[in-house]
Amino acid sequence: MYDKNGEFLGARVASDGQWRFPPEPEVNEKFAIALIEYEDKRFKYHPGVDPAAIARAGIQNFRAGKIVSGGSTLTMQTVRLMRGNKKRTFPEKIIEAILALRLEIGRSKKDILALYAANAPFGGNVVGLEAASWRWFGRTSDELSWSEAATLAVLPNSPALVHPGKNRNILKEKRDGLLKRLAEKGCFDDETLHLAMAEPLPLEPKPLPQMAPHLFARIISEKEKSVPSGKRKEKALNSLFSQPVNTTLDISIQDRASAIVERWSSRFSGNDILNAACLILDTETGEVIAYIGNVDSPVARNVDIITSPRSSGSILKPFLYAAMLDAGELMPAELVSDIPTRVGSYRPENNTRTYVGVIPADQALARSLNIPAVRALRRYGIDRFARLLRQLGLTTLFRPAEEYGLPLILGGAEVTLWDICGIYAGLSRTVMNPEETHSQFFPPSFFSRAIPDSTAASPISPGAAWLTLETLTSVVRPAEEASWQNFASSHNIAWKTGTSFGFRDGWAVGTTSRWTVAVWVGNATGEGRAELRAATTAAPVLFEIFSFLEPSEWFWKPYRDLKMVEICALSGFPAGHNCESIGIADIPKNAPYRTPCPYCKIIVLNENEDRQIQISGETAEKTVQRTWFILPPAEEWYHRRWNLDYKVPPPAANSSGTVFPMALFNPEEKSGIFIPIEIDGSPGQMVFFAAHRDNSAIIHWHLDGKYLGDTSLFHEMEARPPPGSHTLTLIDNYGNMIRRSFTVLDAAD
Repeated sequence: MYDKNGEFLGARVASDGQWRFPPEPEVNEKFAIALIEYEDKRFKYHPGVDPAAIARAGIQNFRAGKIVSGGSTLTMQTVRLMRGNKKRTFPEKIIEAILALRLEIGRSKKDILALYAANAPFGGNVVGLEAASWRWFGRTSDELSWSEAATLAVLPNSPALVHPGKNRNILKEKRDGLLKRLAEKGCFDDETLHLAMAEPLPLEPKPLPQMAPHLFARIISEKEKSVPSGKRKEKALNSLFSQPVNTTLDISIQDRASAIVERWSSRFSGNDILNAACLILDTETGEVIAYIGNVDSPVARNVDIITSPRSSGSILKPFLYAAMLDAGELMPAELVSDIPTRVGSYRPENNTRTYVGVIPADQALARSLNIPAVRALRRYGIDRFARLLRQLGLTTLFRPAEEYGLPLILGGAEVTLWDICGIYAGLSRTVMNPEETHSQFFPPSFFSRAIPDSTAASPISPGAAWLTLETLTSVVRPAEEASWQNFASSHNIAWKTGTSFGFRDGWAVGTTSRWTVAVWVGNATGEGRAELRAATTAAPVLFEIFSFLEPSEWFWKPYRDLKMVEICALSGFPAGHNCESIGIADIPKNAPYRTPCPYCKIIVLNENEDRQIQISGETAEKTVQRTWFILPPAEEWYHRRWNLDYKVPPPAANSSGTVFPMALFNPEEKSGIFIPIEIDGSPGQMVFFAAHRDNSAIIHWHLDGKYLGDTSLFHEMEARPPPGSHTLTLIDNYGNMIRRSFTVLDAAD
């Protein structure tokens, strides 16, 4: 297997147990000179058969009384090698001579030397010059010294001499004798001769490079699968593997990336995190530049993580964000809810275990908050999102969408590093080629190819893709990248991390107009570790890899695929009639119209502006109208904790005020809830949680008409409702009421 520049990456022994490389077009000059001097001095002048050599061999055999020389030329030896080294008989010698003449007519001397060098035995199970150079000297034939070239030139005549023992003295004598003859002919000076004769003979065979072993194994497996089973399968496989595999890898990038991944993995192993993988693509072509399927771990080192399905964590969130931008169901700065959320028995949590009430959608993505993502998927639709992911190129979503449920956005589905790297590269290509009408989401490839001529429309517009990538550049860098601000200024990257449930998988993906890099860290066995967090494992690896890759220009803004709209500077929604602070934002050109800002409202206050009032025919006092930014009670309750400048509207004069003051976080209306049994076997309990805008308010709780109690300031109430349908009622001291129906599921359900 070779890289894109013809650099040797690795090899596997042939089915007959021989190390055999495909022929090189040209033979190393030093080896050619040494071989001709040792085997066939008149090789360049005879037509394939040398009468003088045959006459000399006949005289030698007559004097010895047995066959000690065959008088074969290099051309005849090449024919014999190609005929399978048949038994040396007089008729066979005649056939070899005839075929040698034919070979000389059809091939050049250079071609014949190349054929000989590719098929000659070089000791042990090594066949061919290139394999011998790597096995005995650990380098390509182009890098052979005179001593090494002479050693290999004498070996095909006596391949057993390379083995340890007394034969090695004979090998040294043959090598040194050949070196002296070459020096006498003026091939090199006396100093070179002295140094060449001082070089040691090869000892044990050297291991061949294994620069991308998992990719090589994958290629072999895919090639073997392409051959139908039958009597001729072995012959077909031999033919299939007779040619080298030329990949798109870059050996220098592969080597450096491998070293980085291995070094970081060694550090993680102290926490029993034993495996890691990395894939680097050329963003524009999708060609694989580096393929690190796994590290040299004591556990599961042969597992190719790049093709192994793993839990996605949060790595799919950007694609939901982009899709909702295109659908007009979200705007970049639009405030989204970040409050405790329960959907049936599913209750997602942010990684921080905190809530901010509301947050702009782009910031929620940059901070990878789970609650806004789950609520967004609920709005967008699980089946709709699963179809989008399949269209983008995820090949592992084989179950119906309802089986994944809302956890789909947080790691409820398995994906591969191969697919993830491909769809992130596709997101970048969509921005790079905004004029293209064809899909930019074609899969990666480790073989050179033309850009596929696909007729499938890109599921994400260039405008939405650019807005998403812009958001992903603002992700906070990991602590290990202390000077990331300086780094980012020279190498702008859109990137995302993801940690799966149970701390089993750490993901980090980064993309630019030149490179797309995906990193996975974890245990191939699936064991979780508390220290396995993407921000402190996969992300530092990602940024160190980007630090040595050539910087690239950031994406040009696709102006033709965006449109500017006026937005409320406070909510991020399209500006409404009541919005006083106006800003400008870009959205996808074809995004449908979004509902105007729902939070900026006109409220009527009394003359002192300390109480809301309701205008009626009997209202006699003076009133004042004010525009007020008002969040819903649940969002407001958390938002106020983090934003001291948020102004709560004055309380209503009576229960019919314009702003409802209470919020019930759970249960949701008509939800089904499973309450687990406690460890001691007693019935479990559920905790109802509410919030009130007025800190002095009192909430009275009723379950199915039975009074549970009252709360003030912190509004939580415990209950043990049995399986079946229930109604929860909350009434505050102003007379405001919330009524919520829900069902407790039986364990048998």
